[in-house]
Amino acid sequence: MKRSEVIWWSLSGLVTLVGCDNQQIAARDPQRQIASVSVLQSPPVERWYGPEQIERGNKFYQENCAECHKPDASGTANWREPDEKGSYPPPPLNGTAHTWHHPLPVLRRTVRIGGVPLGGTMPGFADKLNEQQIDDIFAWVQSHWSDEIYTIWHERNLQAGKRLTRHPNRPCSGLQACP
Repeated sequence: MKRSEVIWWSLSGLVTLVGCDNQQIAARDPQRQIASVSVLQSPPVERWYGPEQIERGNKFYQENCAECHKPDASGTANWREPDEKGSYPPPPLNGTAHTWHHPLPVLRRTVRIGGVPLGGTMPGFADKLNEQQIDDIFAWVQSHWSDEIYTIWHERNLQAGKRLTRHPNRPCSGLQACP
């Protein structure tokens, strides 16, 4: 084998090993997963809300959510660890936790009915906030998300919308896959 071929094959193997190592690290670290996906993403998508909605959302967020999720949406530092009762503390909503994993209908439902039906402790706000106010809060929350996080959420939200289509003869809640 020629020396140039040996060098080429050696470099190819090294690049492959480095790539595998980075994938293994990314698999353990969600922020690196985002970074590795974001390299392949197109420019950020246009957001569904505007500055007025963010401003209204800040007001409603501070009045209803900040006590638990913190005024800057940073949540509880140890949100991944259950407390002495086995409940998980309020997570960050600023794009550093899992909120962006959920489509908008699921997020709205969580605010309306709370997390208690799912084993959590978050109260429902259906008696305090209307649909527009809830959307305003999500506008404010999502305004804290990076373009990469928002773009990934947007794609997931679109995909969920395709799965959550209502059928005229088979009604569903819009929050779960329809039969």
